[in-house]
Amino acid sequence: MHWTEADTDHCAQWHSESAAPIPTRVAVADDRMTADTAYRLACEGTALLWRGDYHNARQLLRALSRRIDRKPVPAGADPAESFHLYRRARGHRARVLGRLIVELDRDHALALRRAPDVRRACAEVYGSGHEPMVVAFTELLGAIGAHQWRENGVVVPALGARIHPHYGVFSPVRGEYVDLVAHAPLPVEHRTAFDLGTGTGVLAAVLAHRGVDHILATDINPRALECARDNIDRLDLTGRVDIQGPGLFPDGRAQLIVCNPPWLPVRPTSAVEQGVYDPDSTMLRAFLTGLPDHLEPGGEGWLVLSDLAERLGLRTRERLLADIEAAGLRILDRLDTRPRHSRPQDSTDPLHTARAAEVTSLWRLAP
Repeated sequence: MHWTEADTDHCAQWHSESAAPIPTRVAVADDRMTADTAYRLACEGTALLWRGDYHNARQLLRALSRRIDRKPVPAGADPAESFHLYRRARGHRARVLGRLIVELDRDHALALRRAPDVRRACAEVYGSGHEPMVVAFTELLGAIGAHQWRENGVVVPALGARIHPHYGVFSPVRGEYVDLVAHAPLPVEHRTAFDLGTGTGVLAAVLAHRGVDHILATDINPRALECARDNIDRLDLTGRVDIQGPGLFPDGRAQLIVCNPPWLPVRPTSAVEQGVYDPDSTMLRAFLTGLPDHLEPGGEGWLVLSDLAERLGLRTRERLLADIEAAGLRILDRLDTRPRHSRPQDSTDPLHTARAAEVTSLWRLAP
């Protein structure tokens, strides 16, 4: 990224986890810039390179957010249209807020007044620093938050322990899907299991906790593989859980195969969204079609899936059942639970109606 500051030309590497384009118009901003001016410039596509106080940058972000939120998300004619309008509004919000940018030094230090030491948090996301780098301030705050989650961990009652999520890996804060796997009846023979799309490794750890002797856990995301290995090591399960990938199915067969794919069949717009969005249900269908060839005789496949996509009009129950049948599978049972997080109670959420009715299910499948 190139810009002029104090009559001097500058250059630094641009990095964006959401693949935002390199800013072509850059204005140097500090504490003297008003929120109205910053909002106007950001909406026009100008990036604001912040040189002021760190905490004032946070306040400016909040002020920009308030201005964006003055225009409510419009309601669509049906749930699917409402969802796409909601995503469009969230995308606009992310673009505008993402135009407040900061420069990191060669070692990822942030040279702003009252700035915290962000070097370790940035190294966990970006690796070792070599050249000065410019990132969105919102992305930097995300890296700091992810570092805190990684340090503190998330309590998982089914394990009686903490899971430590890494940046860009879906965190098991929605415990209902973990509890489904923790309480579903195991197949008679359950010495071996696969955990496909393991993420943090939480479900593989739950299976080990329930007495499965050997679990192969896979993921297509290199960050997830590193995260899962870290958690399995912390839980002292290295001898019983092997992390493999990137990929979906490992070689061989297992008596139990578990998959908790992303629940919404929509294209992700960033690496962070890959744990939530599964374009065209690609991973879901790959799990279903590959299941018969990887199950031991008498084995089961467990599909953990929310019906939120159905309630938003993004996928029908008939389509899901047809995919299960087309894969040569039958349904042994279905265990249902309701979400326990706060989103279903938020009546201001544009998707409140769908979230309030959401059901998460564990489908027990067999050839």
